[in-house]
Amino acid sequence: MPAHSAVTSPPRHRVGAGWFVLFTLAWLAIWTAQLTPLQLLIPLQLDTPNSADGWISGVVSSGFVLAIGGLAGVIAGPLAGGMSDRTRGAFGRRRPWALGGTVLGAGSLVGIAVATGPVGVGIAWVGVSVGAAVASAAFTAMIADQLTDQRGGAAAAISSAQAVGIVVGVGVIVLLGLGVFTGYLTLAGILLVGAGSAALLLPDPPAPSATAGARTVRTLRARLAAFADHDFAWLLWGRLVVNIGNALGTGLLLFYLLYGLGRGAGSEDDLLLLIVVYTVFVVAASVVAGAVSDRRGHRVGLTLTSALIQGAASLLIALVPSFETTLVAAALLGVGYGGYMSVGLALATDLLPFPDDTARDLGFVNVAAALGQLLGPLIGAGLVALVGGFWLLFAVGGALSVLGGLMVLPIRADRTSRL
Repeated sequence: MPAHSAVTSPPRHRVGAGWFVLFTLAWLAIWTAQLTPLQLLIPLQLDTPNSADGWISGVVSSGFVLAIGGLAGVIAGPLAGGMSDRTRGAFGRRRPWALGGTVLGAGSLVGIAVATGPVGVGIAWVGVSVGAAVASAAFTAMIADQLTDQRGGAAAAISSAQAVGIVVGVGVIVLLGLGVFTGYLTLAGILLVGAGSAALLLPDPPAPSATAGARTVRTLRARLAAFADHDFAWLLWGRLVVNIGNALGTGLLLFYLLYGLGRGAGSEDDLLLLIVVYTVFVVAASVVAGAVSDRRGHRVGLTLTSALIQGAASLLIALVPSFETTLVAAALLGVGYGGYMSVGLALATDLLPFPDDTARDLGFVNVAAALGQLLGPLIGAGLVALVGGFWLLFAVGGALSVLGGLMVLPIRADRTSRL
């Protein structure tokens, strides 16, 4: 295991309800702005029911656009996190990055509203993804900066907000009958108000007193040192694989309803119903699993169990493709993903290998999840095109969820008492 820095961590204490309200609001805005385009607006923008290649070309275009954004986020998140670890000034070290990422994301949402074609949409989506990654790295670092025995609760707030954010975004757009253009502008406003307010109002305690390494220019090897830590690396790769599995089960749902189940004009309403069911169970599982892991530990076992439940849900859809089965699977996916994301993030904060680089390394944790969610549609589009249907998409999603869950087993239980 790599030697830890001798820097003394800043004092941490129990935070109150106000902190959690602002923290949850920030994540609700980020997830709403990031996931609603992925789930609804970009597929609608790039759908090609009347093209020469049929609807599959729209699926492929959507997959490529989302994957390009994911790659940009992979680069931006850890870089911004590392720079925030070394930011000093009266405005704080996390706040400038949280606010800057928020503004970039909102501006890019305005840009994507007026974009046309896969290239224009893809360029604007890169801005959204980079902005979300930068803001996410800053907000996630606040867990390690300010909390000790409330980390499971904070992680549950993030994963719950992720599920609720989809409902908020898709619900507002579908129920109010907003078009693609108005929908993007609405998301930009939500992001500015929610994440911007939290960035300005959440506390941002100063870093530990300056050390020799605080502003040292890092080599590429040093920047990627977290991947050399046995336990942290296994967690990162497992998180990536599980999120790809989740994205295969959820990322192309609108296309599945339209062309896999033939739901036709009612597909958008069906999608909203599935998202609501999924959300209810994500929130419940996140809160319960996060609280249990804070009180009793066993984070590795809870993380594994959650991933296995998610895998079973995707395999159920592959074996019995019907809308009723999909409703049941949505509940199981919610239980599995909610538990995995909340406990898994708390586990990641327990395993952070370098006290000087919490935001950078938690940036890798965020990127593993975000990249999985954005690579999933690309992989899924290829699987759909390969067989001309959706059964392989869900079968592979289930298998990857199980594989990713098993990847926490090599983590050594002696790293922390919370495992």
